[in-house]
Amino acid sequence: MKKMSSTKKILIILLLVFIVIQVIRPGKNEGQAMGTEDITSVVQVPDSIMVILKASCYDCHSDHSEYPWFDQVTPVNWWVNHHINEGKSELNFTHFGTYSAKKMHHKLDEIAETVEKGEMPLPSYLWMHGEAKLSPAQREAIINWAKSAQGSLQLQQP
Repeated sequence: MKKMSSTKKILIILLLVFIVIQVIRPGKNEGQAMGTEDITSVVQVPDSIMVILKASCYDCHSDHSEYPWFDQVTPVNWWVNHHINEGKSELNFTHFGTYSAKKMHHKLDEIAETVEKGEMPLPSYLWMHGEAKLSPAQREAIINWAKSAQGSLQLQQP
């Protein structure tokens, strides 16, 4: 009987590990994206802007994500979950109304700045979500809206 090569043994072990880790899945971000504390509770968000935000931002910056097919594969889902948690820790549109006026103002400024610089949506997100890529007109609309929303916050809250 032939002995199995060490390369073949390693590949079999790796395959078994891959199969076993499929049962270790992170929790899903499947809450409600909109609620009593969402961004629309404190600033006006025109429908045209909301469509853009939902298509390009909400998967990582709200309490509800639409998951792609590849999220069914571990360890990819670990990576996706990490990105969602990191995004929500930076800005969560679902809980925007709980932020202090100063933090809201700052987050709106960051929205305008990161969109203007082309830093959002993240390039790694766009690899598999091409539809989330912002056109120049969409970028300009988001920037103008964020700056306008900042102004309305200053009038409403000290």
